[in-house]
Amino acid sequence: MTRTPEVLFVCVHNAGRSQMAAALLRHYSLGRVAVRSAGSEPAEMVNPAAAAALAEWGLDITAEVPSKLSAEDVAVSDVVITMGCGDTCPVFPGKRYLDWPLEDPAGQGLDAVRPIRDEIDRRVRGLVAEILDA
Repeated sequence: MTRTPEVLFVCVHNAGRSQMAAALLRHYSLGRVAVRSAGSEPAEMVNPAAAAALAEWGLDITAEVPSKLSAEDVAVSDVVITMGCGDTCPVFPGKRYLDWPLEDPAGQGLDAVRPIRDEIDRRVRGLVAEILDA
């Protein structure tokens, strides 16, 4: 039996992009992927517009709490995905690093966040297919 792959999503505040990506990966992987998210400067709460955008699809991230990125988060992850925010992330040999250049939803309304959610959804679906169907 192979072990469960681990994915880490990183953005500065861990309040929008990385939280949406983590929720979508948890949803699509049905527990077959261990999912983490973190930020270098975590916000106090999840971005309300990001939460509203996912709520439209029946996913609730309102109880999530932004967390601080640690070297341990990176060390245990197989894939580390930065969310286009120029975040510095510890680099460990043998890890796969991806950067998804995505607009920051901070300070934006729901209408502006929906296309960001949709792009994250597209990328997460591709990641699920790659990780689980390989």
